[in-house]
Amino acid sequence: MTGVRPDDQHQAYIAEALGLPAPVPDGRLPWPYWLPGAGSPLLADEIVALGPATTVPALREAFQATMDHTRRSIVVSAVSSTALLALAGAWAQPGHSAQAQPEHPDTEATLDGDEIGRLEQTAALFTSRATEDRMRTVSVLEALLKSVTDLLDERRHSARDTTRLHALAAKLAQEVGWHRFDLGRHAEAARYWIGGLHSTHELGDIDAGAGLLSDLAYQASWRSRPSTAADLLRLALSRARHPAAQSLLHLRLARALAALNDSRGTLRAIAAARNLLDTPAADPVPSWCSWYSTADLAVDSGQALLDLGDTHSAHRLIGEGQKMLLPSRIKTYGVFQTYQAKSYLDLREPEKAAAAATEAIDLALRIGAPRCVKLVRDLTPRFEAFPDAQGVPELLARTAS
Repeated sequence: MTGVRPDDQHQAYIAEALGLPAPVPDGRLPWPYWLPGAGSPLLADEIVALGPATTVPALREAFQATMDHTRRSIVVSAVSSTALLALAGAWAQPGHSAQAQPEHPDTEATLDGDEIGRLEQTAALFTSRATEDRMRTVSVLEALLKSVTDLLDERRHSARDTTRLHALAAKLAQEVGWHRFDLGRHAEAARYWIGGLHSTHELGDIDAGAGLLSDLAYQASWRSRPSTAADLLRLALSRARHPAAQSLLHLRLARALAALNDSRGTLRAIAAARNLLDTPAADPVPSWCSWYSTADLAVDSGQALLDLGDTHSAHRLIGEGQKMLLPSRIKTYGVFQTYQAKSYLDLREPEKAAAAATEAIDLALRIGAPRCVKLVRDLTPRFEAFPDAQGVPELLARTAS
């Protein structure tokens, strides 16, 4: 069941074979949780609600999910769409904030400043490393997050140091969540991102919270739940402030709407993303989207158009975006190569598609990104239609191993 989601028709066949009612597409129990023995996703009343001093229990749940996965004796329940939307809806309520307050005055809480500074410096050292290195050092980031969580749990810091701890917790939770996502451990990824959302909520950082909702939406799109993704992104957009953050949210909304075959909505979202990316702002770009560029706008716009069937425009945009991408963003380049391979397949150019897909899977295997490998493997059925094309037999052998 891990990492593979049968389409709705094949899920109906599975249900029929098992003598079960046909599952409802994008319903309350997504694949694989309607299967017997698969457990149930967590509902809204089973996750930590936003409020004062909720970061620590939310992050403790994330750590527990990792422990449960490591033991391999407990199924880690996913977070349901209803729970995610309830959490996002609470976050989106105007005036709903929970600014953290220290329990002691500043003069009694200055001794931890140096320790927090060392944690910040170490976190910056590891989160700024190249993608290939960060994929292999997540255990350090998780240990740092546990230390930050323990410090927050003490609740004895100055207002300034409490703010620093919440900012660091949100950043680390987001980073660890992406690592779990790349490994296909989606239940854990969601919990880390939810923990980060709690931290940004207590911090009062709206744009950072919108970024974590965007990550949860990206995951929903990845797991073939575009309706959930679109709803999460609309809630994030209801409060996001910085033009760059709004632009990225609109771009991800375009991808979700394209998957829903909403052509008009997709084009509106792409236009909004393009206009907002060029909008000047007095404040610096939020760190969670500081990597976002015209390269991402071009490629993801192209992928949205590809989903809508506009193959030639999509192919052009994806190619343009690849040329603009910085060399340091190797994982993103691998994902973009997979999109390019798909566009070549749509143009019935299997040789070029095989070359792009082979480069993508080589990169993914080198940096240890299983979800990127899965992207290429998902194209295998389409390559099987061109068994004699140059590069295709070798690619099929690679993806089968």
